[in-house]
Amino acid sequence: MRAQLPLALPVGPDQRFDLFVGHDWAVGAVRAAATGDDLVLFIEGAEGSGKSHLLLAACSAAHRAGRRARYLPVAAFAGALASIIDGLESNDLVALDGIEAAASSRADGEALFHLHNRLRDRRRTLLYASRLPAGDPAWALPDLRSRLGQGLRVSLAALDDDGRREALRRRAARRGLELDDAVLDWLFRRVDRDLKSLTALLDRLDRAAMSAQRKLTVPFVRSVLEQGDTLA
Repeated sequence: MRAQLPLALPVGPDQRFDLFVGHDWAVGAVRAAATGDDLVLFIEGAEGSGKSHLLLAACSAAHRAGRRARYLPVAAFAGALASIIDGLESNDLVALDGIEAAASSRADGEALFHLHNRLRDRRRTLLYASRLPAGDPAWALPDLRSRLGQGLRVSLAALDDDGRREALRRRAARRGLELDDAVLDWLFRRVDRDLKSLTALLDRLDRAAMSAQRKLTVPFVRSVLEQGDTLA
């Protein structure tokens, strides 16, 4: 019996185009793909560069436009892709995240190759995201490497500190919070600077600020973090 993909789209409140910082051309290309058709887009970049953010934002935008969209984290099904991807071509947009997980597997590579062909035959929108460039010889299946190279390529660079600060400000504003420079300076000297950790910390501060009916000041943020250290 063929395994079933989960129906729920794992899009969080921060996976929106307007909360993505930098790479305006890339955001524009992915936004257009979300509501267009007959397009292959290959998004490449290092960990933390925002690839998953853009794929999830595209799926969300496609749903709002009345299109059927499916997001698939390839690493979660590595070694068994052939058993779960049948029928994906019924969607208007398919977003395959972390496809480098299939690079060394000929079986997974063949599954992606055939899926690519089925989606193209039906003129579906196909979004790839990968840490590994499309033309890298590490792809075990040359035919798949050739197909990946046919798409429009978008390269992302990881955010620097200024970019992470702006991203955190935007996410805070969505929560109705204000992060001033003093708080950001204090945080960036003391916590992990990857955006995933910073967003998790922001959620924690949001809950604490709502409970205490307080603004995010340095003394308040310090007290929240110290309380967490005490409970750890």
